[in-house]
Amino acid sequence: MDKLPLKKEFVCLNIALMTVSDSRNFGNDKSGDLLSDRILSAGHILIDRTIVKDQESLIKQQLQAWIKSNEVDVIITTGGTGLTGRDVSIEAHKSVYEKEIVAFGTIFSVISMKKIGTSAIQSRACAGVALGKFLFALPGSPSACQDAWDEILIHQLDYRHEPCNFVEIIPRLEEHKKRK
Repeated sequence: MDKLPLKKEFVCLNIALMTVSDSRNFGNDKSGDLLSDRILSAGHILIDRTIVKDQESLIKQQLQAWIKSNEVDVIITTGGTGLTGRDVSIEAHKSVYEKEIVAFGTIFSVISMKKIGTSAIQSRACAGVALGKFLFALPGSPSACQDAWDEILIHQLDYRHEPCNFVEIIPRLEEHKKRK
């Protein structure tokens, strides 16, 4: 099903990575490390990486800064997607989306269900678009990050992936602003 044709060349993306946590730091951020390694191994550039406390205003502030940056193509966050009172990544993400990519959460749930059964219901992983950037909110567990990257993102963030991918539509994400 997932194909990489030889006729297209790889397109490198600039990806910003945020870990949302009150307890993690760069010394114990396994999910951030995993995603960082996979981003670089895929041939993309990790343009920025940060850790932000579980506070909606702080998460939103960092998302908005990256959304406004001409250097960032994709934003990935890990953590804060669950159901507890401190899990506010989804609220921060959705507050900046122009459009939500609803099928991302659905596909992530299907993948998770195969691995963790009905416990997959506890994740609110989501994705969206804002100012021509793709944003993905992933759970904080390394295995969930691995599933999201290996099963979805590595394919959709590769221009060579057929029949379609996110990279090929980046130039068209803001075409509505050109219409008069």
